[in-house]
Amino acid sequence: MRNSLLIAAREWKERISSRSFILFSFIGPISVLAITFLLFTYGGESKSNWKVVIADPEGLLDDKIMANEDNSIQYSFVNSYVEIEEFRDAKMYQKFDALLEVNGKVLSNKTAYVFYREKPSVDMQTKIQYHYERRLEEIMVDEFTDLSLIDFRKIKQPLNVSFRDVYDPEDTSSDLRGWVGFFFGIVIFIFIFLFGMTILRSVTREKSNRIVEVLLASVKPRELLVGKLIGIGLAAILQFLIWILIIGIGLYLMRELIFPDMLDAANLSAQQLAIEGGGLIQENLNNASGSNQFIELVYERIQFGNMITFFILFFIAGYFFYGALFAALGSTMGSESDGQQFVIPLIVVLFLSLYAGYYSLYFPENGLSQLFHYLPFTSPVVVMVKLSQGYDLGHAYEIYVSLIVLMLSAILMLLLASRLYKNGILQFGHRLRLKHLLKWLKKS
Repeated sequence: MRNSLLIAAREWKERISSRSFILFSFIGPISVLAITFLLFTYGGESKSNWKVVIADPEGLLDDKIMANEDNSIQYSFVNSYVEIEEFRDAKMYQKFDALLEVNGKVLSNKTAYVFYREKPSVDMQTKIQYHYERRLEEIMVDEFTDLSLIDFRKIKQPLNVSFRDVYDPEDTSSDLRGWVGFFFGIVIFIFIFLFGMTILRSVTREKSNRIVEVLLASVKPRELLVGKLIGIGLAAILQFLIWILIIGIGLYLMRELIFPDMLDAANLSAQQLAIEGGGLIQENLNNASGSNQFIELVYERIQFGNMITFFILFFIAGYFFYGALFAALGSTMGSESDGQQFVIPLIVVLFLSLYAGYYSLYFPENGLSQLFHYLPFTSPVVVMVKLSQGYDLGHAYEIYVSLIVLMLSAILMLLLASRLYKNGILQFGHRLRLKHLLKWLKKS
């Protein structure tokens, strides 16, 4: 183990002193911050004027929804049921941006649905919910209580309005949180690919210039392999920590200096919105700069501590799994050009992993998504997506099962790679064939 640590220290120093390591440590997080800034600035923009059709077959709202006109929203009433497919496809509804369903059950279950063609901004969602909720309060006060409107608003239950895509009414596709998990998965595989290729180049370089013959005179092949993987892996973790530090500071400065959290809806209690001056608060809220949906996502809805913890665990396990593959490939190739063709299948597998994450975004409960969740080749990115979306109650154990499977697979891959490394690192001038791999795997 002492020899492995010495090799790891040598590899670590060599990596962190390279120009590419230093540049990527700063250019990478700065690029992420630049993209985040653009999303914060422009990502929450949507149509500023909306036309909403209200399907009210029972006449519950009596063709009225707000006392004062709002120039940003134009409501139209239809005194009949409107099927979602009809609203989506019928020519007469193409001019409307959203469908608001109204039925008598909303008075008891406090749940309503709005189906949109293009996802509205947080401002627009807040306005529609506010107008609808205010109108329902007036109806309930008139029909069910003797309280004044002001007193009723102090004790009423908030209305839950679910906004859904008219092309995905069952809400089977993931929301923005799922894309955050997908981004984390992409980062994992970017690091794995970059440092996996570093392992491959390091092994092939030492093999081609015969330095490995000198090294193997002092250390065992397995010690050399393990030391190389640990050293390069520590460099990858250091680079990732630099990313976290720079991105964390950047997000903090953005929030404090560029996108201050002014009148954020999350900071206003239902009691505050229910008071007599609620209209003024709501008007200011709609004009607040902090209502961009991406700002809300980053600062309110992502559990960074949980995400980063599992990110590191799955990155380490995934790194050793794929790193062993890259090392085995580098040690068994007869020449540098001979081994390049075998890099392509590894790259295909990495892209398959990214596709698996994308697939699980839209079909989270599909059987294939469940397979991807546990398959060691794809689990790092799929678990990140699933974790960001949230595991169902009682199913949190799945993430630990996936992690254990990946760790056991990494150990198995290290054992296989060490045998290939031992028997192939001193072989030269051959064309890499499957029979060579099988022969070296059998040889102790």
